[in-house]
Amino acid sequence: MDIYAFALALGAAGLGIMGLSGFAHTVGGHHGAHSSHGSHAGHHGVSVRGGVRAGSGRAGGTRALWALLSPRPIFSILVGFGAVGLILHPVVSGAALFALAGLGGILFEFGITRPLWNFLFRFESAPALTLETCIGDEARATTSFDAKGNGLVALELDGQVVQLLGTLRREDRDAGIRVRAGDPVRIDEVDAERNRCTVRPI
Repeated sequence: MDIYAFALALGAAGLGIMGLSGFAHTVGGHHGAHSSHGSHAGHHGVSVRGGVRAGSGRAGGTRALWALLSPRPIFSILVGFGAVGLILHPVVSGAALFALAGLGGILFEFGITRPLWNFLFRFESAPALTLETCIGDEARATTSFDAKGNGLVALELDGQVVQLLGTLRREDRDAGIRVRAGDPVRIDEVDAERNRCTVRPI
């Protein structure tokens, strides 16, 4: 087996394995996103994307380099390299064949595999986030807090408004701070099992 046949076989095997695992992850991700009531992607993702935009100028080149060096593009280039090398082997040889095969691998990745891959996995869901990811986020009191510092707060989770039992921090209760309906609060801690959270006034 020459280098071109080996590259074609290795690249095809790698793409096949990655394709099957990616499909299984996509199906599992959709199931998890629908079944998890603690998903916080819609609300929490705004701040994450904002941070990415802020640093995109510095990190764009690095992300592009890592994307090209990831396994999937390498396997794709190997497939194109091997296929072009085998096809042109009867008419071209030596360094010229190697250079044409390399060019064919790059064209195969950017012209065929990458657009097709992005199309097939465009519905891949983001990992479902849990209720704990709302720590540090802003919520709003839906009721006035009682003398013990307890009341209901509402926040948006995955596009839905969810209510939790909120409790003021001890230092805020000792300071006599009162929270009224409609006041914004910041979530400090979350007890997802009991549907409770500790908050501070903003």
